[in-house]
Formats: sequence, C-alpha cells, structure tokens
Amino acid sequence: MVEDILQNFNIEAFNSDLLTWYHENKRMLPWRETKDPYSIWVSEIMLQQTKVDTVIPYFKRFMEKYPTVYSLANAPEEEVLKEWEGLGYYSRARNLHTAVREVVENYDGTVPDEKKELGSLKGVGPYTQGAILSIAFNQPEPAVDGNVMRVFSRLLLINDDIARPRTKKHFEIVVREVISEEDPSSFNQAIMDLGATICTPKSPACLICPVQEHCRAFEVGAQGELPVKSKAKKQKPIFYAALKVKNADGNYLIEKRPDTGLLANMYQFPMVPLGEVAAGDIPSWFKEEYGVEVKLGKRDGDLRHVFSHLIWDIEIYEAETDAVEIGDKRLRLASPDEMKKLPFPVSHLRIRGF
Repeated sequence: MVEDILQNFNIEAFNSDLLTWYHENKRMLPWRETKDPYSIWVSEIMLQQTKVDTVIPYFKRFMEKYPTVYSLANAPEEEVLKEWEGLGYYSRARNLHTAVREVVENYDGTVPDEKKELGSLKGVGPYTQGAILSIAFNQPEPAVDGNVMRVFSRLLLINDDIARPRTKKHFEIVVREVISEEDPSSFNQAIMDLGATICTPKSPACLICPVQEHCRAFEVGAQGELPVKSKAKKQKPIFYAALKVKNADGNYLIEKRPDTGLLANMYQFPMVPLGEVAAGDIPSWFKEEYGVEVKLGKRDGDLRHVFSHLIWDIEIYEAETDAVEIGDKRLRLASPDEMKKLPFPVSHLRIRGF
C-alpha cells in the first residue's frame, strides 16, 4: 500500500529540499526556455531512449525548421524523417508527425491540456503525457520512466522489479502522492536532473545528494542494489549482406523499406539475408528477388548494429550493375547528391560513408 510506503516520509520537507536544489543547479536546456507545449512535446519525444547531449542539436534544428504544429503537420513525411536522421527510433518521428496532424485537425492547432485528449494522440504514452501536462501546463501529473523509478526505488527503498509493467503503474501512484502541488513542473524536471546527475545508475553521488536525508536506501547502504531490474531477453542476431550496387553512371541502387515495421519508409542499400543465402549465391538471389542482375565485387567491411530487440550483423559488399531503369518499385537509382537528401538509418549512413 502507498500509505505504508510513505509512512514517516516527510513529503513537504523533501519537496522543499528538492526544489531548492533544482532552482540553484538545474541544467540549462533549450526546451526549458519555453512553456510552449509543442516544443516540450518535441523534446520529450526526442529524449526517449536518447541522451540529452545528443538531442540538443537535433532539437534546435528541428524547431528552427518546424517552429509550430502547422509547419510540422504540413511537412512531407520523408522530409521529417530526414530531419530525424541519425537520432534513431524513427517510429517516434512518424508518430509525432501523425499526432501533430491530429492536433491541427481536431484541436485547431492547440495541444490539448486534458489528460484523456492528450493521451489519445499517437505516440503519447503515460510518461510523455505526464511530462507535457506537468511541464507545459503545471498540472500535478507524474512522469515516470526508468530514471524516475530508479530515484524513487532508492528514496523509498522499493524492491519491486522495474522491468515489469505493473511496477511502473505502482510508481506512478507513489509519485502522484509526493509530487509538488504548487510547482509540479519544476518537481518532475528536478527528479529528471537528480537521476541524470546525482542518482545515476552506477556509483550514485550520495554524499552530495540534496535529498540524502530523506533516502532510505542510503540510510541502510542499499543504494547500489537498487533498483531491482530483471534482465531483458537476449537480442536475436540476424545476418545480412548489404550491397553497394553502382551502375556505369555512378548511381547507386537503393531500396525504400516498407511503410510499416522497423525503420519504416527509410532508405537503405539492398540487404540479402545470409541465413537463407550463401555469399556465392547472392547475385542469383538478387536477380530472383528484384529482377536486377548484379556482379558482386570485393567485400568492403563488416558492421554490427544493435537495436533494442535484435542485432544486425552485416557484411558489406561492393557490386556493379548495367541497369539504368528499375522495374521493382522498392528500388531506385540515386546519385550520391540525391542520396544525401533522403533519410537513411544510422547503420546505412555508416555503410554509405558520405
């Protein structure tokens, strides 16, 4: 029960110490310079699974190009994906793009401040919902992610496995009881900063922690054992050959991925599944799959790209073709300059090399 967890925990003193520290030490981040819900929304989507230092330049460029919901809603998806190129987890960009169009169509371009309406938008889960409502609208809504669960598992000595979905809901109930009613915007951002700079996953800086006197894990020396997190399933490796197929005009054969699933609508060099095809049989497989004859050249290196749930182990080959017209709608020929204008995932940017 939440009442038992929070028994003898001085919420008022904790909030006072936390917010005093935050206002004196908060990180200066570009999305903290505004209360614009759209800007905060973009930043929170970018920050999912991505480090702050990586996000900052992307956020600045993105907001310069798409300063309003209308400018993003009216942009072509391929252009949006290009702006997101290199940031990874591209479904975030597609969902944001879809959701912004919903805001324009259904809410006259105003990001909703109602929990139900905001949560109905594509890609806006409980964490993003809580972050927008608290930071932009100053509503006392929890924004619970892995960092927040780590902080509160130590603070309140909670031993629940944070890898389980029900544990997150439990933490949301706990944080809702603790969150500052007067300044929920600063509270959630303070917890974010505390987790990023003090209460880190390894070797937390407990001796300089502003809320040390409230921390039950520190009191019993258990901070290094928390949070409890069961190991994720091992990622499945998949083996491919990526072909840098070039014709006599200096154009490359590239493929557009399907419009659903992993890396949807991104461009890549054609990939041959080596689990099904021996390296020596690549040209015949390619001819059968795409209707294009290729001559395999030298091996040009290897690449491993790790996703959250799988691993691509890629052998890179140079190849040639006489083709100047392509019948398969998945493929197109593009010059190096044209390729620079198209969205490629990080793995294939590295293969491309320019």
